[in-house]
Amino acid sequence: MRTLLVWLAGVLTLIGLSPVALAWNMPVGVTDLSRDIYGLHMLIFWISVVIGVVVFGVMFYSLFRYRHSKGAKAANFHENTTVEVIWTAIPLLILIGMAVPATATLKQIYDPSGAELDVMVTGQQWRWRYEYLGEDVAFNSNLATPRAQIRGEEERGEHYLLEVDEPLVLPVNRKVRFLFTSDDVLHAWWVPELAVKQDTVPGFVTENWVRINEPGIYRGQCAELCGVDHGFMPVVVHAVEEDEFDAWLAERQEMASEEAMGVDREWEMDELMERGEAVYGSICVSCHQSEGQGTPPAFPALAGNEELLADLEWHKDTVLNGVPGTAMAAFRSTLNPVELAAVITYTRNAWGNETGDVVQPAEIAEELQ
Repeated sequence: MRTLLVWLAGVLTLIGLSPVALAWNMPVGVTDLSRDIYGLHMLIFWISVVIGVVVFGVMFYSLFRYRHSKGAKAANFHENTTVEVIWTAIPLLILIGMAVPATATLKQIYDPSGAELDVMVTGQQWRWRYEYLGEDVAFNSNLATPRAQIRGEEERGEHYLLEVDEPLVLPVNRKVRFLFTSDDVLHAWWVPELAVKQDTVPGFVTENWVRINEPGIYRGQCAELCGVDHGFMPVVVHAVEEDEFDAWLAERQEMASEEAMGVDREWEMDELMERGEAVYGSICVSCHQSEGQGTPPAFPALAGNEELLADLEWHKDTVLNGVPGTAMAAFRSTLNPVELAAVITYTRNAWGNETGDVVQPAEIAEELQ
């Protein structure tokens, strides 16, 4: 069935589609399933074209051939059983002809069995979090387009609003199962080249899968309106050869192990400030702005915030657990103890706050237990 659909799609595309039209069409993609979906799409498209040509052709021919100005008179008849059977049977056969390959494709879409790698994808305002289940590797993926480009102060780059600081790295030729959820509102993880578009729903876990055939970088976006920075939630998937992926995974596991060891040591202020600035730039800046000025009332200023400066415990609790009923999310499951300690220390000592407070990762780890 897959071979037939791809063959039909190829033939029909060569017959009727120009390069300009192809640019407006859905992509063929880089997975067997995406090619099946493309083949199904083109099959139904051309069936619709043929039906349209036949129906409108007959209609316009009849309007012209039997127009009143030529003296045509309408026939007067009550019924014709043969015609009624034909116009019922033909659409039924067409629908069956479309339903059979569509059903076969749907069965594939909803069959994640036999996956060799599981990845949890969590939607957050306004970033993605990826966790390689069972591998002790997890990270956030944030928009990497400079804010100066967004404000129009710099020329836009080639991948404007479609570039991230940490792409999702996947191996080719392995079946990967995705588990989707959300920490706040509805999002939708969409990568056209992979033929994957899945809603992430708070409180629910849905699944999908992919097996990529070709190495490359594949880009997508959040496809569900999710708030003020909805347009700033790109998806970037970097598909690599299996050996390269295994080496990358081992490197990330080593980094995660080193990070975990860092929880137990005492960090200097300068170390935490440097790390905190990086975390703030990737996680917090979209809401609280680069100089901590915020965008009140939804996102209060952090610079000179008297409540924040006066109560360290309140500050920690707010970052870890969020504020119900507001846009302030909980970051206890998004950031690790080192990152949490660093960003709290940074926001208490940047932009002239200068409290002198140093929050150690060990303190945060204890509160997370």
